[in-house]
Amino acid sequence: MNHVPRAAVVGGGSWATALVKILTEKPVQVNWWLRNPDNIDYIRKYRHNPNYISSIEFHHERLILDHDIEVVLNDAEVIIFAIPSAFLKPALEKISGDRLKDKLIISAIKGIVPQENLIVGDYVNRYFSVPYNNIGVIAGPCHAEEVALEKLSYLTIAFQDQEKARTVADMLACRYIKTIISDDIFGTEYSAVLKNIFAIAAGICHGIGYGDNFLAVLISAASREIERFLQKVHPIQRDIKASAYLGDLMVTAYSQFSRNRTFGTMIGHGYSVKSAQLEMNMVAEGYYASKCIKEINKIYNVDMPIADAVYNILYEKISPVVEMKLLAEKLS
Repeated sequence: MNHVPRAAVVGGGSWATALVKILTEKPVQVNWWLRNPDNIDYIRKYRHNPNYISSIEFHHERLILDHDIEVVLNDAEVIIFAIPSAFLKPALEKISGDRLKDKLIISAIKGIVPQENLIVGDYVNRYFSVPYNNIGVIAGPCHAEEVALEKLSYLTIAFQDQEKARTVADMLACRYIKTIISDDIFGTEYSAVLKNIFAIAAGICHGIGYGDNFLAVLISAASREIERFLQKVHPIQRDIKASAYLGDLMVTAYSQFSRNRTFGTMIGHGYSVKSAQLEMNMVAEGYYASKCIKEINKIYNVDMPIADAVYNILYEKISPVVEMKLLAEKLS
């Protein structure tokens, strides 16, 4: 009998729901961790997530749900974190230091662990002794909502070990998911963080009345900003025009499904950060990432006018109209 791989998905949001959908359509044993026992009971009874992408219906004998993260991780060979970065540290606080070191750990998180100012790969390496050779990243361009609709989408799977990248890519590939492999675990993860900040900038510009012409200039400049930062943080040969970088930036900055763009649009319309967060009832990773990148960049001193503008608006309470006018001059 062929071995059935065992995967764990940690998180209950849109991306976690979409990943569970993909995995349960393959010969994979899927353990799914959700924090709220009531949501687990609901999914068991009604076969869909009550809070995120409820159009996805789960019917699979190999899907196991539990709110005890130790149970979910216990027999999993591949663990995918698809939880907001701000919640990762609390979710893992009961896990022993070497509990994860022999498993493949994959980040589908597009954010930085707050207080630590670490991308997920660096965090699990430092605190859970996971070797970098066992750490992977799932990058886009891909929206969970389009996965639910089974629209053709592409995922980039990054591992330093290309055999491991191919193994995970094969687990996720299906008739509506095409996979690409990469060895750039640091660049793809940092790029996924930065594109959320730039999507907020795109939303702010839209909210205060800038049009598509300026947005094209903004995103072009954002791509160069990503390239400068990645080359300083992890200088390797990479094609910034590849879909994991430029493609993910574009879809996040332009798409109706982008929560970071939506958040930015609300800020541009005059919402406070708190009121925008409350109305969205979803986490815009770029908000937290903006502060983390500001702190990290104190070490590297990369020229990042767009990231700085977003930080100034969100954390220094500078008027979006004033800050974006100043940014437009810098991009001229």
